[in-house]
Amino acid sequence: MPKSLLIIAHAPSVNTSALADAALAGATHPDAGQIAAVLKSPFDVAADDLRACDGVIIGTTENIGYMAGATKDMFDRCYDDWLDRHEAMPVGIYIRAGRDGTATRRALESIIGALRWRLVAAPLILHGDWQDAYRDQVSELAMGMAAGMDAGIF
Repeated sequence: MPKSLLIIAHAPSVNTSALADAALAGATHPDAGQIAAVLKSPFDVAADDLRACDGVIIGTTENIGYMAGATKDMFDRCYDDWLDRHEAMPVGIYIRAGRDGTATRRALESIIGALRWRLVAAPLILHGDWQDAYRDQVSELAMGMAAGMDAGIF
């Protein structure tokens, strides 16, 4: 049975939707191995969704110097159920930041650390004006994570 990757992506705009699609495309690319990937909005994630997966990618926007309210809401709803139940869960992060993404990165790293999940790469911060290359960067993050999961590295 293939491993499963849950991509949780807040996508309130055309550009952030393109990033979410790029994550799904990267995770399901033939070079990524045999990973089953599911894309969900943080609004649609329930605590049980994590039980059914072997890894997670979180994509969020930076809003007022912090993670998107939708992403925060997901953690508010699910955190207690996830605590002490998914130790060492591999996780990747991408942040679409209009500014520098520092506070969003710190907040997510703090939550991930408390959940005892394992970051598989440094958070990908896509800051400044939109660049088409952002799609490729997110796709590469997802492909690398999926390939690592498929190979048993994560």
